[in-house]
Amino acid sequence: MVYTISGIRFPVVPSLHKSSLRGDRRTSSYSLFLKKSNSFSRTSLYAKFSHDSESKSSTIAESDKVLIPEDQDISASVKDQLETPEIISEDAQSFQKLEDLTMKDENKYNLDEAASSYREVGDGQGSVMSSSPVDVNTNAQANKTSVHSGEKVKILSDEDKPKIIPPPGTGQKIYEIDSFLKAHSQHLDFRYGQYKRIREEIDKYEGGLDAFSRGYEKLGFTRSATGITYREWAPGAKSAALVGDFNNWNPNADVMTRDDFGVWEIFLPNNADGSPPIPHGSRVKIHMNTPSGIKDSIPAWIKFSVQAPGEIPYNGIYYDPPEEEKYVFKHPQPKRPQSIRIYESHVGMSSPEPKINTYANFRDDVLPRIKKLGYNAVQIMAIQEHSYYASFGYHVTNFFAPSSRFGTPEDLKSLIDRAHELGLLVLMDIVHSHASNNTLDGLNMFDGTDGHYFHPGSRGYHWMWDSRLFNYGSWEVLRYLLSNARWWLDEYKFDGFRFDGVTSMMYTHHGLQVSFTGNYNEYFGFATDVDAVVYLMLVNDLIHGLFPEAVTIGEDVSGMPTFCVPTQDGGIGFNYRLHMAIADKWIELLKKKDEDWRMGDIVHTLTNRRWLEKCVAYAESHDQALVGDKTLAFWLMDKDMYDFMALDRPSTPLIDRGIALHKMIRLITMGLGGEGYLNFMGNEFGHPEWIDFPRGEQHLPNGVVVPGNNNSFDKCRRRFDLGDAEYLRYHGMQEFDQAMQHLEESYGFMTSEHQYISRKNEGDKVIIFERDNLVFVFNFHWTNSYSDYRVGCLMPGKYKIVLDSDDALFGGFNRINHTAEYFTSEGWYDDRPRSFLVYAPCRTAVVYALVDGVDSEPVEQSVEVEQPVEVEQPVEIEQSVEVEP
Repeated sequence: MVYTISGIRFPVVPSLHKSSLRGDRRTSSYSLFLKKSNSFSRTSLYAKFSHDSESKSSTIAESDKVLIPEDQDISASVKDQLETPEIISEDAQSFQKLEDLTMKDENKYNLDEAASSYREVGDGQGSVMSSSPVDVNTNAQANKTSVHSGEKVKILSDEDKPKIIPPPGTGQKIYEIDSFLKAHSQHLDFRYGQYKRIREEIDKYEGGLDAFSRGYEKLGFTRSATGITYREWAPGAKSAALVGDFNNWNPNADVMTRDDFGVWEIFLPNNADGSPPIPHGSRVKIHMNTPSGIKDSIPAWIKFSVQAPGEIPYNGIYYDPPEEEKYVFKHPQPKRPQSIRIYESHVGMSSPEPKINTYANFRDDVLPRIKKLGYNAVQIMAIQEHSYYASFGYHVTNFFAPSSRFGTPEDLKSLIDRAHELGLLVLMDIVHSHASNNTLDGLNMFDGTDGHYFHPGSRGYHWMWDSRLFNYGSWEVLRYLLSNARWWLDEYKFDGFRFDGVTSMMYTHHGLQVSFTGNYNEYFGFATDVDAVVYLMLVNDLIHGLFPEAVTIGEDVSGMPTFCVPTQDGGIGFNYRLHMAIADKWIELLKKKDEDWRMGDIVHTLTNRRWLEKCVAYAESHDQALVGDKTLAFWLMDKDMYDFMALDRPSTPLIDRGIALHKMIRLITMGLGGEGYLNFMGNEFGHPEWIDFPRGEQHLPNGVVVPGNNNSFDKCRRRFDLGDAEYLRYHGMQEFDQAMQHLEESYGFMTSEHQYISRKNEGDKVIIFERDNLVFVFNFHWTNSYSDYRVGCLMPGKYKIVLDSDDALFGGFNRINHTAEYFTSEGWYDDRPRSFLVYAPCRTAVVYALVDGVDSEPVEQSVEVEQPVEVEQPVEIEQSVEVEP
């Protein structure tokens, strides 16, 4: 792919940078990133900052000590003037005055009147360990800085009013939701206290979360009528200069000045003809003399970066197109649906052709497909710029820049606007859990110190992912990440996020080599990173306060209690948790014989989720599609998929079993697994190939040679043509997935309050349950079909078939008569007050819908069960505290 920006032609080539893939999701036995400058110092000192007798201990890296000058004096009058209300006034004029006051001479105050000195502490290993729950490292207050502004910043857009983020609540409702949490109230109350303290300090020193999360209006490049201001927080740098094409990369031409808080700044006036001093599309970097030597870095707040031909590191691009070239959004953002059905996707591999696809092609070719399939949300991976394509976007180098491989920022905006026109939410797979280890085009060692954006030493390094870990207790890291989340919602109109690697964030062990059993001591102890949990509470506060319709989904495998409880109630604030245990359970079962499948085991895994905390269920995501793993379709059908999927040739028992179970697995996952559903693109029709990114041969330092794939894109694409081909069996699988999505759209059964599992019979291999006015009947038996099989139900009347996996349209054997009508008869069966008779062929799933009812009121369920069967209690009245394993 080749694209042009203002006359500069940048062909995109596969990078030689490396990234680790698959820890609990990304693993790698070899290293591909180029190692930079072995002379970099890994030592770091610490400062302990004391506020008052009631404050907790906090730590900051040596590079941050400039933020707390020993001789800093805080005028009480200035401090009083800078204190702001918790809730920002809705009056536009007072709001502007408030911001102007907050921005004025911010470098003349620090955190508190007691902030007058610091002293060195540390363990000599680059980390400080906490010894008790109240000693958890929460050094946001100690690391706080304020960015001096030489000019007023525009607060309000022409059409928007100031937005209000509600203040913290009491944080006590979690104990009403789950009484078992009371035994851990000391930890939870401390956590909530830290969250409230930081909220109060943000209100006090920054004008509230709204102003604090607009860091991109102060840092990085900001344009005014008279010129361009560039600011960068790099406290470890000894000197800094802005270099680029605009000044022939002369480090002496535009030298920057530093304030007391480690923020470097330069103002470039417009040219004599009024044109901007830095042309749009030109390359820029910051040239610094650091403790680790001279280095040129891409600005941390860069909005676009590209890889030039023949070069490995990326180049920062000053991106500020003229008004006539800026994309203008035309369509309103859709409202959040009650039932969310997500199509997980990757723009680059979304073409049937072996190439890197573009935002424009995805917009025109893939979005209409997603809409037709019946999904109401698209989740896009690998948006934030990442130098190594094969990292799947999980080793981010430039957090504010959309990946240049797929096109320009305007192209991405056009894609999102088109999705909104189709009524689709657009969710971004955002990575705030870690960052690329690269030092030239990423944040690592940005100012030449190990503890700039990340924890210094071993605590700041993820040994399995080979990446850096953020210090969520740093004030400027909070500003950076909160502003990053705000940027994508404000500038690009994303409708929410799927937060990656949240388990890794919440625990100092990162979930590695740890088995979560559901014991609450695993969640609320010394291993919990309270700083990270508080950051997640803050970012959810920000998102839900400023963008009430936005969706946040957390990738958490641990089952952390309160994860999806609002922050005001004491929770972490996500809308949904990914129900990751389901996919693992299906892989586990597919390694067994059919007769070893346990119906109760399936039901338990699907329904084992926390009360009042929503889940997004999935049978498989991108994780199972990567090379080295197997999709469900490949587990089921293996190499037979290559030779026996054409309808003009005989099938095989393996194909027949695979297609039948593929449909049943997906439907029961959607039916019982959660309040939302997710599918990775192509898996809806059983994509026959894994994903293998283009890779070259790797020569490791120990002499081992890791073979590549000759940089081939053959397995880094999606063969949508297979699902569309009516002469292939893939088409029937795709048709079933489409019918499944439209059934949920019509009935909304995923979010129905009525869920009752009436049968999970191990002998018959049958599972029957109710959702809303639908009755789902699954027969997992490999040979036994059942005539006149009695199905218990709640509502009286006539039922009809609304989905049948055995339909010929879906590649089935058409064994059920769809014109048949099913009338209920009175009498208790399977602990249900009524029942009707059905034909249940082997390996089929059938959904029956109530057509009309004689009595719409539920019947008292006090009569004994007619015959002994296994009974599942209604989940809507059962307060379960179990978590996924």
